[in-house]
Amino acid sequence: MLLRLFANATPAHAHCDLYCGVYDPAQAKIEALSCLKTLKKFHDSDDDHFKTRAIIIKEQRAEEVKHHLMVLWADFFTKDHFEQFPNLHQLFWDGVHGAGDVKKSTDVAVAEKLLKTIDEISDIFWQTEKAKDMGVYPPA
Repeated sequence: MLLRLFANATPAHAHCDLYCGVYDPAQAKIEALSCLKTLKKFHDSDDDHFKTRAIIIKEQRAEEVKHHLMVLWADFFTKDHFEQFPNLHQLFWDGVHGAGDVKKSTDVAVAEKLLKTIDEISDIFWQTEKAKDMGVYPPA
């Protein structure tokens, strides 16, 4: 009976199946660093097959950056945070679109710019009281 009830239901997807309370901009930064390192290897190689693989990996990792930034924007930060840090919306806009730019480019500078934006988001993240209970890798 339950199967029939939910037979036409649309699956929902989320960061977690429940509110886990674990957030950290380090997830986005790791993926962005992967983009940067992959681009450097791309430029150092003369192997067309390797370069094709590098582009595929770089684009997958850049999509992961977008995902992790959107999770932070939608699930971690609150209206109060956006009032306290008025540039936060712009930083997320720059980060998500910057990850899209990385997908479209082989320019190392584009990946470096994305990392800078993630670092700015991270700085704000760690200034929040909420991060102390939810973040995993506080700055050293």
